[in-house]
Amino acid sequence: MDEKIREEAVGTEEASGTIGKAGTTVKEGIVCSLKGINEIEAEIVSIVRDTVSNALRATGSVAGEGVNVAKDVVKGAIAAAEEVGTGLTTGTKSVAKGIIMGVSDVGGDVITVAGTTIRDTIKGAAEVGGDVAVVARRTVDGVLEATKEIGGNVEEMAKAVVTGAVDAAGAVGTSAIHNVKEMMVGVVEGVKDVASAALPKPKAGQT
Repeated sequence: MDEKIREEAVGTEEASGTIGKAGTTVKEGIVCSLKGINEIEAEIVSIVRDTVSNALRATGSVAGEGVNVAKDVVKGAIAAAEEVGTGLTTGTKSVAKGIIMGVSDVGGDVITVAGTTIRDTIKGAAEVGGDVAVVARRTVDGVLEATKEIGGNVEEMAKAVVTGAVDAAGAVGTSAIHNVKEMMVGVVEGVKDVASAALPKPKAGQT
């Protein structure tokens, strides 16, 4: 009996060891993948930032061309996602962050450009059948993350992008505006009263 118990115990330990190894393998694989994703996102930020700042320096008109360059970059990012068949929702945060940082590098109007970026990104996402609410959320996250890093006014920026997101979603459709509103309330959490100030009030008779 004692021998049988010992054999069962050994078998249990071996099984546990196998599960442990499998778990470790999965963990290591996920960690590597996540590190890879982080590296890719950082690379996108860097590419977009350099492209935007260099383009604006080349034009010699930071104030006049910031919006146009941002529009062009957004189009390029959406075209890339279409070509690859994925990456729209994951890449938009990095693209938006890169745009804001690039504009900031040359002393451009980051708030105006941010509003343009969120509007064009939502419009582009809708045109290619993307998840407008998620794309809006990721874009705003990127804008606000960049704003913090450059030492900008996060509250003013949040107002600008929330307003831009809701306006753009309104042009897409009723369901889009509802979903984007829900996302925006979560995005501006921690920025006092931004959501209530920026989100449009329902008209009389509407709920």
